[in-house]
Amino acid sequence: MAEPDFWNDSKTAADVNREAATLNNRLTTLSKATEEIDELDVAWEFIADAGEPDTEAPEYRGFEKRLAELEIHIDEIEIAALLSDDFDKSAAIVSVHAGAGGTESHDWVDMLSRMYFMFCQKMKFTSAVLDRTPGDVAGTKSITFRVEGELAYGYFKSEHGVHRLVRLSPFDANHRRHTSFAAVDVVPEIEADFDIGVDEKDLKIDTFRATGAGGQHVNTTDSAVRITHAPTGLVVTCQNERSQHKNREQAMRVLKSRLAALMRIEHKKRVEELRGETKDNAWGSQIRNYVLQPYQLAKDTRTGYETSNVGKVLDGDILPFIHAWLKGK
Repeated sequence: MAEPDFWNDSKTAADVNREAATLNNRLTTLSKATEEIDELDVAWEFIADAGEPDTEAPEYRGFEKRLAELEIHIDEIEIAALLSDDFDKSAAIVSVHAGAGGTESHDWVDMLSRMYFMFCQKMKFTSAVLDRTPGDVAGTKSITFRVEGELAYGYFKSEHGVHRLVRLSPFDANHRRHTSFAAVDVVPEIEADFDIGVDEKDLKIDTFRATGAGGQHVNTTDSAVRITHAPTGLVVTCQNERSQHKNREQAMRVLKSRLAALMRIEHKKRVEELRGETKDNAWGSQIRNYVLQPYQLAKDTRTGYETSNVGKVLDGDILPFIHAWLKGK
């Protein structure tokens, strides 16, 4: 960075600068955790020297609180160390699609997307909705949003799969228990200049009026863009921007991201075939259960991690699930 020609290539310079900022943040977090360990060590000696600890004393309560906060920081450091795959630093394209069940599953999509948006707030990630199809009565049939922040895709990739909700239905007059499913798709965003060989002749591009909120201009001009990739059947819609040009640009980035993910899946399948292995498709497997009735439990079927505080999970506290999944990889 100190070289005189460092800023001649603005993209490379920006990437290096971003990487330096990430490493600096990690070093700062590690340094603070080390200092806190030393301070807690001294604090515990002070408490222990006083004889049998009084668990109700302010000093002991304060020690417990600081220790719990330190454990959270250490978890964050460990997670960051585990996120070293090629695309972990990329922005994430997250889509949530309702399963069978009509209004029940549409409401479940709303609950899941709210959970992810609250998680983004906790992680200081930025999120932007790219496309949303509302439910017929309530909720959302499908939603796609972009998440940007340090290691955004690395954190979100563990959420890919089917999520199951069991609860007493607010839409059932008899208030019976219902089971709803929603599928979460997560891919890393591919940079605009990343070439994966998309042929314009394979694309069908349609424009139409946006259906969501956005003001008079959005709803009276053909600003929304739908791109269909004929060879794979992939369809991407973007209607978040007022400009048709910007919507097309964003839709192309999402399409490239999904094509790249598809290429990696096909490569993985080929490797498994050569090894003689057969595995279930992750998209069709149930990765997590959220039970609100007759008891309360959120459990990840891949790792076994569980908690009875489902409300806290639905308010965005999913970091323990992510941590458990990363450690078990």
